[in-house]
Amino acid sequence: MKKQLLINVVLLAASALPSFAQTQNQQAADPASKLIQFQMALIKPGPKFTAPTGGEMPPVVKEHVTYAKSLIMSGKAVIAGPIQNDKELLGIYIFRTKSADEAREWLKADPLIGTEFAIGELHPWWSEDVMKKPESTDQMMTAYLAFLVRGDKWTPEKTPQTAEIQKGHMANILRLAEMKKLVVAGPFGDDGRLRGIFVFRVDSLEEARALTLTDPAVKAGRLAMELHPWVVPVGILP
Repeated sequence: MKKQLLINVVLLAASALPSFAQTQNQQAADPASKLIQFQMALIKPGPKFTAPTGGEMPPVVKEHVTYAKSLIMSGKAVIAGPIQNDKELLGIYIFRTKSADEAREWLKADPLIGTEFAIGELHPWWSEDVMKKPESTDQMMTAYLAFLVRGDKWTPEKTPQTAEIQKGHMANILRLAEMKKLVVAGPFGDDGRLRGIFVFRVDSLEEARALTLTDPAVKAGRLAMELHPWVVPVGILP
C-alpha cells in the first residue's frame, strides 16, 4: 500500500501549494510515475430534483442505479456510489477517461442527468490505478471520502513554515497508508477550491474524522477536509 501511494503523496502535498501545473511538470519528468488521469463527476440536485418520501426510491433513481452498475461493469466507470450525509451532493462517479467530453456524454446518458433530476459537475482527477473491477455490483460497503479543500489559512506563498507543514502532511499520509486506513488518494487537476481526495476504509465516520484531524496541514488551517460516507460496490477499493 505504501508503494501504491508514494507518488500520490507527493502530489497531494503539492496540492496545498500554488498550482497543480507544477505537479504535472514533475510527473512528466518522472518516467516511473504511475499516475493516470480520470474524470470525477460530482452528482448534485438538479432543477427537477425531489427528495424521496416514505422510503420509496423514485423510478428514475432505480434507472440510474442500473445505469451506474452497467458503467462499472463495462469499465467506463472505475467506481460510483451515493453520498450519505449531504443534501447538496448526491453521489460520485470516477470515469476511466482523460476526456471531459467523453465523460460528459456518459453523464448525459444517466437517467438522473437526462431528466434534470440531477446535474453532474466534472473535475479532472489524478491517481494511481489501484481500484479493481468487481465481480459484481450486488454487494455494497461504506467507505469514507474526504475532500481536501483550501483552508482559511491557505496562501499561495512558499515559506519555511509552509514547507515544514507540507513535510508533515506527506509523512502523515504515508503513516495512514501504512496503517491500511487510507486506501485511495489523489489531487484534482483544475487548481480550484477542491485540492484532492482521501478515501478511508475504516469502521465509522468518527474514526475517519479523527484520522483527518491528524493531518498537519489541516491543523495549521492550510487545508480543510469535508468528510462523507460513500456507499460503493465491494471489491473495488484496495
